[in-house]
Amino acid sequence: MNVETCFTPQGYPLFHKPNAIVVVIDILRATSAITTAFYNGVAKMIPVANLDDAKKYKEQGFMVAAERNGEIVEGYDLGNSPFGYMNSKVKNQTIVITTTNGTQAIEAAKIADQVIIGSFLNMDVITKHLKNENKDIIFLCAGWKNKFNLEDTLFAGALAESLVLKYGSDTVCDSTLAAIELYKNAKHNLYEFLGRSSHRNRLAKLDLERDIKYCLTPNQCPVIPTLKENFLIKL
Repeated sequence: MNVETCFTPQGYPLFHKPNAIVVVIDILRATSAITTAFYNGVAKMIPVANLDDAKKYKEQGFMVAAERNGEIVEGYDLGNSPFGYMNSKVKNQTIVITTTNGTQAIEAAKIADQVIIGSFLNMDVITKHLKNENKDIIFLCAGWKNKFNLEDTLFAGALAESLVLKYGSDTVCDSTLAAIELYKNAKHNLYEFLGRSSHRNRLAKLDLERDIKYCLTPNQCPVIPTLKENFLIKL
């Protein structure tokens, strides 16, 4: 397998391969929230890139999660805090979701053969799935408004290191090597390493430290959300 890392959704067309598996990563917090939602019984999620589409679904009676700049958009049911999905009201529901960065990355990857949702929360099951599929892999980091961020790159490095160490790899591109080296420096205390990162501080100002700690804790939700047509479902 070839393992490549794309740091932003805008860069994805440079990496696209028709038969590759794309792992969409938005650690703080969209892909962590989506993974948590499926672990807690959500039936389907519909990712949409913009608020206009989210509003149309809201008008049709759907439960809609909408986040911009770390906060719930006024008038919507949920944001992208994983804790919002830890209750019985989401079980068996179809939930529409739009976020600042994560759903933009999902939109960019829709043309891929297989798109899965990655987070520290489901890291081990993702690793096993990628090994079993034995296809080329593209880690697609959501970043922050099409700019590089640390937390998504650290997770790409964590997954890549695990795959390479356990199973080997034919090719690891320079961006993946960089992600692995970042993760090696951070893995003993991810929370501390991210102490000065822009998005951790952005969320801390919104009193969301609990979310940050949860999103950095591995293997709490052993499920894999995957994109089928316009829906996210549990693999």
